[in-house]
Amino acid sequence: MSKRLNSKHKIDRRLGVNLWGRPKSPMNNRPYGPGQHGQRRKKPTDFGTQLMAKQKLKGYYGNVGERQFRRYYKQADRRRGDTSENLIELLERRLDAVIYRAKFVPTVFAARQFVNHGHVLVNGKRVTIPSFQVKDGDEIIIRAKSRDLPLVLSALDTPDREVPDYIEVNIGERRARFVQAPKLADVPYHARMEPNLVIEYYSRN
Repeated sequence: MSKRLNSKHKIDRRLGVNLWGRPKSPMNNRPYGPGQHGQRRKKPTDFGTQLMAKQKLKGYYGNVGERQFRRYYKQADRRRGDTSENLIELLERRLDAVIYRAKFVPTVFAARQFVNHGHVLVNGKRVTIPSFQVKDGDEIIIRAKSRDLPLVLSALDTPDREVPDYIEVNIGERRARFVQAPKLADVPYHARMEPNLVIEYYSRN
């Protein structure tokens, strides 16, 4: 088992949800936490509920580091409008998230590595930073030499994910366009996300 796959499964077990809706998630057969006390259930505190909401959202985007995630919160808080919706927008504008949404790679972990290795062009320029913020109308293209990699081909054949409406994809050209920032309701999360609780967590800490 690869480190990425192993990490993904560990995150599912720790958080107690099938975070990405994967058919091989251990939560499909063991819907409880790891360890000998994993099946015990106790009512979480408000802090515990907020912390869990934060961990789920961080984990979903490939275990974003705490320092970077807090920066997203501060940036979302400075913007006009609903802070929780702003947070979701910032996360969905990440280049690795867009690559994952477009079904060019099978997991968010693979998306991060794919971008790091220089397989992606944004508006014709190579970008190797997974957290790069994509703007409305930006074109994301897989480099010609990378378009038929087994990773890409297997991801495109995956039936368990659909491309959301805020991203347009040309499969043949391995090209995607980020149309506009989504609202929380537009994002195809497999587990319930509660960014409002994440905002509460950072507001009190």
